[in-house]
Amino acid sequence: MGVPFKSECSDPVIRNLWHPISSLSELTGAGMKQTRLLGEPIACGIDDRGHLAAFRLTDGLSHDVPGAKQESLPVKEHLGYIWTSLGNPAEEIFSIPEAEEPDRTNMNGFSVGVACSAPRAIENFLDVAHFAYVHPGILGVEPHTEVADYDVTFEDGEIWTRNVDYYQPRASTSATSGVVARYWYRVPHPYAAVLYKTSSGPASRMEMILALLIHPVTETFIRVHIFNSLLDNESTNTEILRFNQEIFGQDKPIVENQHPKLLPLDPRVETPIRADKLAVAYRRWLSELGVTYGVIPTLPSLGQSEWVGTR
Repeated sequence: MGVPFKSECSDPVIRNLWHPISSLSELTGAGMKQTRLLGEPIACGIDDRGHLAAFRLTDGLSHDVPGAKQESLPVKEHLGYIWTSLGNPAEEIFSIPEAEEPDRTNMNGFSVGVACSAPRAIENFLDVAHFAYVHPGILGVEPHTEVADYDVTFEDGEIWTRNVDYYQPRASTSATSGVVARYWYRVPHPYAAVLYKTSSGPASRMEMILALLIHPVTETFIRVHIFNSLLDNESTNTEILRFNQEIFGQDKPIVENQHPKLLPLDPRVETPIRADKLAVAYRRWLSELGVTYGVIPTLPSLGQSEWVGTR
């Protein structure tokens, strides 16, 4: 007999969100995939009737054990992924309207486990200043390391920036020369971020849209899904996948070796620079939302001597 499972996540903000568990391309035929969400054992996939389904395994037993206790969870298909929630989520998941354009290629770049918290991964995704050092010869190159000042706005409950310009030697799979690429960033969900990029000028359509969609397995282990929506008639799917994997393969050891694993929300813990304006806005937003899972909440006011002693 199984033992009732005690949740490690008591954060109502995070529990009531939709979370992407698996790419539909990973679900071949009928069958349920067992994993964890916010530390709790769940199963999701395609049931015997051919319908998407998700269950909380309330006694911790495998979903295929006779007599295992299961609690049905809400489930949705969105952007090519199966999403579920442990709480009471909103009716809709944030949309990416451009992905509906008929001339775009939409695909899951990859899904991979990463030993870090969800907010650490999101903040790394929002960081432009690391391009020349972590992705040399691709997304950046010395001496072109300066990040020009940019604007950050809060719009309809989301974080946006639309004027990040940065020189890149190979901005995309099909690039043949260096360009100054324009980036937009959008954070519509505490554990998801969207990057829009063009190298053809600010008035053109965004040729590349990448969404970092995070499945928080536990507080310090996640599965990252990379959703691609591209205007690219030259590259093969295999070339696009390799480009995605090359970039993230360079990021993964960096983010996995950041300490502490949880993201500190107090600005006094990790001193930001001007280029970190977007990351500062993200931390402030999480704090204002009341997020506690995956983060170290803001500390109470301390005197200088007390603060130094806690670092």
